[in-house]
Amino acid sequence: MAFKNIADQTNGFYIPCVSLFGPGCAKEVGTKAQNLGAKKALIVTDAGLFKFGVADIIVGYLKDAGVDSHVFAGAEPNPTDINVHNGVKEYNDNGCDFIVSLGGGSSHDCAKGIGLVTAGGGHIRDYEGIDQSKVAMTPLVAINTTAGTASEMTRFCIITNTETHVKMAIVDWRCTPLVAIDDPKLMIAKPAALTAATGMDALTHAVEAYVSTAANPITDACAEKAISMISEWLRPAVANGENIEARDAMAYAQYLAGMAFNNASLGYVHAMAHQLGGFYNLPHGVCNAILLPHVCEFNLIACPDRYAKIAQLMGISIEGLTVTEAAYAAIDAIRELSVSIGIPSGLAALGVKAEDHAVMTANAQKDACMLTNPRKATDAQVISIFEAAM
Repeated sequence: MAFKNIADQTNGFYIPCVSLFGPGCAKEVGTKAQNLGAKKALIVTDAGLFKFGVADIIVGYLKDAGVDSHVFAGAEPNPTDINVHNGVKEYNDNGCDFIVSLGGGSSHDCAKGIGLVTAGGGHIRDYEGIDQSKVAMTPLVAINTTAGTASEMTRFCIITNTETHVKMAIVDWRCTPLVAIDDPKLMIAKPAALTAATGMDALTHAVEAYVSTAANPITDACAEKAISMISEWLRPAVANGENIEARDAMAYAQYLAGMAFNNASLGYVHAMAHQLGGFYNLPHGVCNAILLPHVCEFNLIACPDRYAKIAQLMGISIEGLTVTEAAYAAIDAIRELSVSIGIPSGLAALGVKAEDHAVMTANAQKDACMLTNPRKATDAQVISIFEAAM
């Protein structure tokens, strides 16, 4: 599919109408849904949050505000077109008129897909690309439980095509949730490995947006603050999941990173990570973390001053260093952070096979995220990055 280039569009700034932060703010979901006219909400979540009763809490908040609900716990990691259409069936069969997503990126993306199809019809594959929808999405309130994807506030929706095993990038201003809720109390129970992966996902968002060809002064400000906060707070959040201060800080940091990439888009890290997720069903944040320093090294000659600034934002003294030396110091700092929180060192440890590099490269070159990468890559260069990351 040929994509319109995000970088060629008029600069805009996309964000939910309302965003709520702070411990306990999830209690407001019922009031917000009721204010938006909801009668019966489809709660889109994953099996884990359903099993541990988190979805029941949201059901209660909605009920207190006079909003009925039905729980669809079919959002799988790396959600598929099948997940989306199973959710569409449950939405229609249960007479829903509203959607609440509960979880991380998988739940939010699945909910966005359901919202696009229940409003606009057709198949979710029809929406691949940039701004393919024709009508407003079914109203969505997104309650976030991880500090990483920022999908609760973005116009991005990533769905795996089960026929091609390719992650479809849907970038559409109409699939931005109306309300985003980031309650750090809902993030307390998340295990260290998930905290690490989602945190590195957030760092990747900020770094890719900062060096994007579509970056602007607003996205720069968001990305800079996000990089600084993640560098300070990710380790404490991984070390002690009960640290509410660290959880709250990471909730803000990942949201800031979302503000950056939602408007400046991303680059080859995400274009390539999408293929790893589609082919092997691997954790998105882990794939990003492994690829990030390698893509940074490839991109460095295009914008060394940007990477030098990233070093400063990560707390590295660059006094006496050339711009190029400072840029490499940033990449070293990214690697050190990744190692310190337990991210695997290479893709081979995740079961990635060298014989799949070529087809994943071909698909990455068609991914919308690669359009704003600061350095254009040939197929051979993308394959080389995959090889280096093994």
